[in-house]
Amino acid sequence: MDKKLDPSRDDLPLVANTSHILVKHYVLDLDVDFESQVIEGTIVLFLESGNRFKKRSSSTEVACPSESNEACKFRMPEPCQIPVTNTKTFSSKIGYNDFVICGKGEKDTSGKDGNHDNQEQASGISSSKYCCDTGNHGSEEFLLVLDCCDLSVLKVEEVDVAAVPGIEKFTRSPKLRNQIVHELMALPADRWREQLDYYARCSQAPGCGELLFDTDTWSLQIRKTGAQTATDFPHAIRIQYRTKPQGRSVTWTSDQSGRPCVYTVGSPINNRALFPCQEPPVAMSTWQATVRAAASFVVLMSGENSAKPTQLQEDYSSWHYYVTMPMPASTFTIAVGSWTEMKPEICSSNDVATERSFSPSEADFRYIGVCGHMEYPCRFQKASATTQKIIPHRVFAPACLKGACQETLLPLIPPCLSAAHSVLGTHPFSRLDILIVPANFSSLGMASPHIVFLSQSTLTGMSQLCGTRLCHEIAHAWFGLAIGARDWTEEWLSEGFATHLEDVFWAKAQQLAPHEAREQQELRACLRWRRLQDEVQNSPEEMQVLRPNKEKTGHVSDSGSSVIRHGLNPEKVFMQVHYLKGYFLLRFLAKRLGEDTYFSFLRKFVHTFHGQLILSQDFLQMLLENIPEEKRPELSVGNIFRDWLESSGIPQPLQRERQALAECGLAQQVSAEVAKWVRVNRRPRKRKRKDREEVFEKVRHRWCELIVKHKYTKAYRDVERFLQEDQAMGIYLYGELMLSEDPRQQHLARRCFELSREQMDKSSAEVVAEMLF
Repeated sequence: MDKKLDPSRDDLPLVANTSHILVKHYVLDLDVDFESQVIEGTIVLFLESGNRFKKRSSSTEVACPSESNEACKFRMPEPCQIPVTNTKTFSSKIGYNDFVICGKGEKDTSGKDGNHDNQEQASGISSSKYCCDTGNHGSEEFLLVLDCCDLSVLKVEEVDVAAVPGIEKFTRSPKLRNQIVHELMALPADRWREQLDYYARCSQAPGCGELLFDTDTWSLQIRKTGAQTATDFPHAIRIQYRTKPQGRSVTWTSDQSGRPCVYTVGSPINNRALFPCQEPPVAMSTWQATVRAAASFVVLMSGENSAKPTQLQEDYSSWHYYVTMPMPASTFTIAVGSWTEMKPEICSSNDVATERSFSPSEADFRYIGVCGHMEYPCRFQKASATTQKIIPHRVFAPACLKGACQETLLPLIPPCLSAAHSVLGTHPFSRLDILIVPANFSSLGMASPHIVFLSQSTLTGMSQLCGTRLCHEIAHAWFGLAIGARDWTEEWLSEGFATHLEDVFWAKAQQLAPHEAREQQELRACLRWRRLQDEVQNSPEEMQVLRPNKEKTGHVSDSGSSVIRHGLNPEKVFMQVHYLKGYFLLRFLAKRLGEDTYFSFLRKFVHTFHGQLILSQDFLQMLLENIPEEKRPELSVGNIFRDWLESSGIPQPLQRERQALAECGLAQQVSAEVAKWVRVNRRPRKRKRKDREEVFEKVRHRWCELIVKHKYTKAYRDVERFLQEDQAMGIYLYGELMLSEDPRQQHLARRCFELSREQMDKSSAEVVAEMLF
């Protein structure tokens, strides 16, 4: 072992051996228990041996996650002897009688390792291969390695898919279980409903032999005695497990109405503390999930269908979602709480007509052009989808935010969706749920397939903040989800595009005249330029590089494992360099080529690469190949890599551009307006409390910044309230309070932190603690 990973500071390991075997489909069957703060149940993995992706060599190898170089030791789990008596724990369909749940109703206090009596092992990176052979070399048994953390794994077994009635129609050899799975996965896209149905039936089939498994800090390792290759390894396995209350993939908290809820927080470790999975982005899969919770809760999830609850006995409900577009497991999202669906006070007839105009069906599966991705029922091949400007959408939030949602958010969704369609064309996803998440959410928004999380902070400040953030998250449907980065260190391919497109979408959503749109976008460019300057002055140089792996970008070890540089550094979550430098690069290209030319190309790029993973060169090479030489002087992939993607600090082309530009007229007006308000706030005058509260609600963050800057002690209670209620934006205000070096402001910051730290996102809490102490 060269070193141990510091779980709070270092690189994030992706240990799944995706070069040898891939998960193609997940079936989750879960119960959410708020009393014990545990999600428990089973997950069935349908696997495909071999790798359809071309192997890439790399000097990065993942070491055996153990304290020594001895062979990994595997143990059979101790069987639980508790009979199943809880009828809500699993569905009433076949095959679940041999599953048991231990300790339901109490918080999980078992050790950090997944097995009952295994000692926790440390994970690390070295130049050696996995000491337990994960491939097909020699006589050692094949080892399936899954990314897994903060889970208690209770049992792993092979699933007897041959026992499913009617399964024989998929194969001429009905006794060969792996062949059945292969034939099921090979069904054509227009039979997706039948495929999902048989995935569900297979997931409920009885087990046909327990498998050996072991866990360590970062992985679950599974093998079958006598199975020496990935081809021999079972292609359908069931894992019984439970999450831990302290698991980092989800957060258990209370919403703004004080009711309990749980949701995925966009953790740096992604979903490996929610279910065992293959985290590397190349492991693109589909999924379906059945989730049960008390009937008073609403379950929202990444899913193509707008799920409705099925009433179960004992006041429990069941929710079922599915996805047919293969995506990385990291994009899976779930939120369970007492959410209320927010509807407009007056329902527009146009909105109703739009939502009813498109209902996906197999009969509508018509090909338009040729797609380059693996086969799935793609919206780009459906005539009705290509012309659908506004996809069906729902808004959920705690009941106490109904007024704010109706006033601010609901009216913005149709124009923002329509604007996005006018720029990029076909919406990649058939529907959209938007959830206003609890106050401890550490970001302004997060996009996942079919669902967007928004911070309550976006509901203040009139429509500007809400509209621009909504446009940013909508843009991720194309860049970040439908088109993903093959190497997660190239975060700019997601965030840079979304930041650039949010301005374009928002200008169209507002129906601005061309000169008004240019002025608004130039003002936002001025603000981002100043933010980028601050960022590069106050962050490590190595974390300012957009393509840190350079020529090794996209490379993995022979097994498929890799690491994400700085993936566990809590400060990285709050850095905006990938957003800002990526934005300025795309803005530079659009201006150099001409916006009409650039966005025409971008639509072509989306049609070519949707449903696929890309690297920076895929975008840049196609861009330059589609642009006449006279429009791209001195532009080359190598130059862009050198000037923009592989260097720290401010890119030289951007530096020259900003020095040559005078501040735009709109920016000058804003500067004058700010100066005026500073003068006004210095004047002593009486103001009614109600008026002051209304002003505070509209400009909370800007108001608090002015309070801190001018040490306006009479309004410190407004700052305290903001830090507790708007944690998505509050972390930056903590910095302002501490930089002021004013003892009273620093005391205010520390007191607010002590009141809020238990509810804060872990990364946020770590960063704020470093500021304060």
